[in-house]
This record gives sequence, structure tokens and C-alpha cells, in this order.
Amino acid sequence: MNPAASVVDFHNSAKLIGAGLAAMGMIGAGVGLGVLFGNYLQAAIRNPAGAASQQAMLFLGMALTETMGLFSFVVSLILIYGIK
Repeated sequence: MNPAASVVDFHNSAKLIGAGLAAMGMIGAGVGLGVLFGNYLQAAIRNPAGAASQQAMLFLGMALTETMGLFSFVVSLILIYGIK
């Protein structure tokens, strides 16, 4: 067995495992969005008059939650394609 080939295989394996672990941050973003919209809907059903005033905060929370998912996606792409 060629030792240089096993080092390359280990490097690629570690890179893919790290990218998969980094992509797990997108799970948190999906759960966060579900909780955010679920709670907003629950509050809007209970108090329809106050729902319009909270819409700006809903979109801000959505944007911040989605940004965390995109960051984890970018980190996983950097791990896959950026590291040689």
C-alpha cells in the first residue's frame, strides 16, 4: 500500500466529513424558521390586530435565521472546494 495515497484519502475523507458537519447548521436554520413562523401564526390568530405591527420583526428574524443557514452552507463549500 502506498503511504502517500492513504494520506490523500484521509485528507479527502476528513474534508468531506468536516463539510457535512458544517452543513448541519442548515438544520438549525430550518428548525428556527419553522418555530419563528409557527409562533407568529399562533400570535396572529390570537390577536389579529397586532399581527401587522409585528410583521417587520418577523422578516428581520427570518433574515437573520436564514443568514446563519447560508453561512454554514458557505463554510461547507469552502471546506469542499477551497482546501486542496
